[in-house]
Amino acid sequence: MLISEFDYELPEDLIAQEPLAERSASRMLVVDRAGQNFSDHSFGEFQSFLRAGDLLVLNNTRVFPARLIGRSETGATIELFLVEEQQDGDWQTLARPARRLRAGKKILFGDELTAEVIEKTDVGRVLVRFDADGDLTQKIDEIGQTPLPPYIKREGGRDSDRERYQTVYAKERGAIAAPTAGLHFTPEIMNAVNAAGVEIAEITLHVGYGTFEPVRVENLSQHTVMSERYSIDDETSNMLNSARAEGRRIVAVGTTTTRALEANIGDSGLFQAGRHSAGLTITPGYTFRAIDALLTNFHLPKSSLLVLTSTFGGHELIMSAYRHAVAERYRFYSYGDCMLIS
Repeated sequence: MLISEFDYELPEDLIAQEPLAERSASRMLVVDRAGQNFSDHSFGEFQSFLRAGDLLVLNNTRVFPARLIGRSETGATIELFLVEEQQDGDWQTLARPARRLRAGKKILFGDELTAEVIEKTDVGRVLVRFDADGDLTQKIDEIGQTPLPPYIKREGGRDSDRERYQTVYAKERGAIAAPTAGLHFTPEIMNAVNAAGVEIAEITLHVGYGTFEPVRVENLSQHTVMSERYSIDDETSNMLNSARAEGRRIVAVGTTTTRALEANIGDSGLFQAGRHSAGLTITPGYTFRAIDALLTNFHLPKSSLLVLTSTFGGHELIMSAYRHAVAERYRFYSYGDCMLIS
């Protein structure tokens, strides 16, 4: 298939710029693959669409403030977006502006943190080495801003974003973006899920830049998504294998959870504990083996996440559901509403 077949018209005013005051007040479009239909609901009803014995799988990654605003030694403003930490402690970053950043140039973030440019590695990408007065992680957390997506047209430095652009079950620091399907959950919804007889398991996949990298080819057979590291502990792998052996549904919260589980399940149909790399690219024709239902937000046109979602739900059904969501004025993207595909 062609990436142009995953396009849709979205009025700009439907792109959510702010989160709702109450997380679970989001709307939820429920898509029934078997019945080839969809219906409008509230996320407050989420637990009623689960079955006793289901296994709900969450991504417990925690967003860190990866956007740093500093100055060059001549006073020019420079923004670094931390993309990936290297084994030696250096960081791959997206720099703006990057044109004048050459090896040896220093960027100052107040009096206690400095970054030295090691090399340019790609267009806009710069490898830097930090020098911190104290613990580097602590300094980044103090100085950095929440890295909101570029379609949110406001600054991400608000204290409220540090809490709101984070799931209530976030634990493991390391993501540069939230697994947004999980933003709708509240402690009350989690309790209601448990009360419905649903088990809850957690994996960790630190959402990285590759999740959002645009599709640069027309023919999806030529498309690949950057690998992302993830981990599954023994308890979660045992829960997953038990659910699969007993014929119980595995319900993934988010595309990151989906990609990790689909990459992890082996040819024998078993999940493997440990640290792994998800190098899987899901495009039309892929057969899902790990998950049975998916909760996800609404994704950008012609994006790899929309391709994954429509591959799971069926291209015609999902694109029809998106057109319905636009007509019914659902809120789109990270701070927007959600879709449950079962």
